[in-house]
Amino acid sequence: MVPIIAVLAAANVLNNRVAPRLAPLTSAAATGALVALARRRGLSWRDMGFTEGRRGALAGAALAAGVAAGYAAAVAHPRVRPLLCDERALGLSRARLAEEILLQVPVGTVLLEEVGFRGVLYGLVERSHGRVAATAVSSGLFGLWHVLPAIAMARANPAVAALAAKTPKRDKRGAGSDENPMKLGVVNCTVGTVLATTVAGVIFSELRRRYGLLAPATLHSATNAFGYVTSRIARRLRGI
Repeated sequence: MVPIIAVLAAANVLNNRVAPRLAPLTSAAATGALVALARRRGLSWRDMGFTEGRRGALAGAALAAGVAAGYAAAVAHPRVRPLLCDERALGLSRARLAEEILLQVPVGTVLLEEVGFRGVLYGLVERSHGRVAATAVSSGLFGLWHVLPAIAMARANPAVAALAAKTPKRDKRGAGSDENPMKLGVVNCTVGTVLATTVAGVIFSELRRRYGLLAPATLHSATNAFGYVTSRIARRLRGI
């Protein structure tokens, strides 16, 4: 288990801090290493979730349609719209946006995360400790995996950071107020993201159990890729 976590940790730092543009190469190499380690440990392709291709594709397509509908509803709401304006998407050229949607998201992000957490980690823990433990371990580590991306997201989306920084006042003199609201927003946003992605990991694990890896991978890709598009639409509707 330690070598697998080490590979994931190294890929996380490389993709988020050292060489983000090379994430597809890093993630592809890390995915290959993880699969090789899993096979050496005796996991079969079925153990890693490489099953139910047709059912997984149909379930994934239905879930992706639901994600698109959810984004459409969010961008149509004037009060929600500012929360969708992420500078990481808004600052991209059309070519770079296409790269993110067609390469960075499916290969640089989803491939490694789904094979790593829902495939290899889940399969190893399930074999030795059962399904509940596999879901708990893979989902918890998946949540922690998002610490670095959450920090970047909070800094790139001032509206989200400002919302996360809002705390109730404890007295009339403002005791307990934070001297650095932006820092508080980043911390709160990071904690919230870790918790949210842990819950998402549980949902993805259940999809993997029922439909194989393709279903959560499709849902994951749709959530990230449609987010980029929605951010651009939100900016246009706000007239920025």
